[in-house]
Amino acid sequence: MNDYSLEHVLSFTGIGETAPEAIGAVPEGIRVNFYNAGGTVSGPRIRGKVRPVGGDWLTVRKDGVALVDVRVTFETDDGALILVTYGGTIDFGPSAYEGFARGEIPAVARIRTAPRFSTAHPDYAWLNRLHCIGVGEYRASTRTASYDVYAVR
Repeated sequence: MNDYSLEHVLSFTGIGETAPEAIGAVPEGIRVNFYNAGGTVSGPRIRGKVRPVGGDWLTVRKDGVALVDVRVTFETDDGALILVTYGGTIDFGPSAYEGFARGEIPAVARIRTAPRFSTAHPDYAWLNRLHCIGVGEYRASTRTASYDVYAVR
């Protein structure tokens, strides 16, 4: 067995701009777009905001598992820009596909992701080297997604 540890890198919250945009049923599943209106970022070595750009281009499969496809930008308090991309899954349950087809979004959902960071700013170049996991939750009532991100060491 290989040794590893998890180190907390940051926590962030993203706020949805409006109600999700339903593209509808396509061959891969039901496509639903969630656009970002901003948020906050904090951690031991980083503090800032989620800029009001980007979003999640979600695909809900027939088995109720959604595939996450997110791109957002963090802006640190000292002005650095950090592109954040991640894929992952949300298990909405076996009846979620039919619910999304009717325009129903579950009230709360657990999210599991693998975030990647990309920045040119020398003070945050350490983020470019990380392999991370994200553990999060989406709340439909407030259109917020909150995450804790850990580096795998």
